[in-house]
Amino acid sequence: MNDNTLFNLKKKSPACFTLTWFLFGSLFLFAVSLESESAAAELYVGGATVSITPELPVSLTGQMRTRIAKKVESEVTATVLVLESREGDKSLDYAILVSCDLVCIRGGILEAVRERVKSQLKEIDVTKVILNATHTHTAPTLIEGRYSLPATGVVQPRDYVKFASERIADAIVKAWNTKQPGSVGWGLGHAVVAQNRRALYANGLARMYGATNDKKFRGIEGYEDHGLEVLFFWNANKELIATAINVACPAQAVEGRSAVNADFWHPVREKLRAKYGQDLLVLGWAGAAGDQVPRPMYRKKAEERMRNLRGLTLLEEIARRIVAGWEEAYAGASKERHSNPELIHKVKTIELPLRIVTEEDYKRVKKEVASYENDPAKVWIKNWKQSVLDRYQRQKTGEAKPYRMELHTIRLGDVVLATNEFELFNDFGTQMKSRSPALQTFVIQLCGAGSYVPNKRAVLGGSYSAVIESNLVGHEGGQVLTEQTIDSIKELFPQK
Repeated sequence: MNDNTLFNLKKKSPACFTLTWFLFGSLFLFAVSLESESAAAELYVGGATVSITPELPVSLTGQMRTRIAKKVESEVTATVLVLESREGDKSLDYAILVSCDLVCIRGGILEAVRERVKSQLKEIDVTKVILNATHTHTAPTLIEGRYSLPATGVVQPRDYVKFASERIADAIVKAWNTKQPGSVGWGLGHAVVAQNRRALYANGLARMYGATNDKKFRGIEGYEDHGLEVLFFWNANKELIATAINVACPAQAVEGRSAVNADFWHPVREKLRAKYGQDLLVLGWAGAAGDQVPRPMYRKKAEERMRNLRGLTLLEEIARRIVAGWEEAYAGASKERHSNPELIHKVKTIELPLRIVTEEDYKRVKKEVASYENDPAKVWIKNWKQSVLDRYQRQKTGEAKPYRMELHTIRLGDVVLATNEFELFNDFGTQMKSRSPALQTFVIQLCGAGSYVPNKRAVLGGSYSAVIESNLVGHEGGQVLTEQTIDSIKELFPQK
């Protein structure tokens, strides 16, 4: 359109001239907006993976009995993903996420990792380093005194923490120093992996792993989330370099074994790397799954028969389902690659109310602790119950303080990641995902010590995972955590 055309439009129709200028101006502003977006902050991606498998023999954690591993069935690893938003040479924000084949993040391992990283990367805020555990119950012990161990001949927990933290920290440094421009995509698939592991009975009580062929069995206690939330990362050459898989299930399909084993995440990684390259980084993120398990609670014989007919172990069957769901998500996500998504990482410390130890709890547990006093095989369960008595005394003296938890919420374009330290029952994760303003919400649990946080229904049903011994934070605290998480997410997605 030239000047004469505009002049003729004005002569013939002032209204038409005004509309034309409005449309022309709108198109100009839209073009400027596009140009500005293309020049916006770039996403940089880095990663590394490292074995955190120690020398053998080593004590394993996750059961109430002592287990000493003398063989490795699959290596336990730590996989680092570094995300940074840059505008030229200026770093705008970043997140450092590390998925670890551990039962929980405790024993001082997070603090040790951050301290070592801090000494090597002066420019970063180490509170933005997040470690999560996949919750494999066949990983090394992290806490001194957890089990009765020989003084020599077995890797001690303090030595393992030192070994693993150094390896993880060095992998973080490597990943940070090798960041490259990249892009991200997000997708949703489905995989039937978890079942709720709490059986309900006619008397109103529940039991974790309770028999479902009992005549008093009335049903399974709660909901199961079969969604598979997935992130995909590509380099500048559009090659897939990393993926993070969020499944609402702990990695404890082979939890009772006495060998080092990364559980179902090992065959998942193997299957994906066989197709997409041996250097593919695969992070396992357990969603809210304190009441979930990757083993069938009913139809057990039928499930086993079908696995045998297909020639698959339980781990291979779970991996098959996860990879199929991953492929479903990848088919869509690969069509939308974002090289300049908004990246905002918010870190805050929140306080959660403790679950109160009642007088009735105290009297029951005190008797049980006394019965284990002279049995070295019961050191785990004795210490577990003794902690309740210690909490009761703190309550009586007024020394009990709210539970302090580090909460991370990370916006990445249209999606958000939200962390917690617990084995959080699935109802809380469902609330977070349903009420979040993000297109997809990744709930990453076990970024800390990992005590259970049950819902109210489970507390009424009782049993392991919902009794006072299992909970530092009860269902009231779980709801406070949920509200705080949702509020923090909303701050990342202000309404226009």
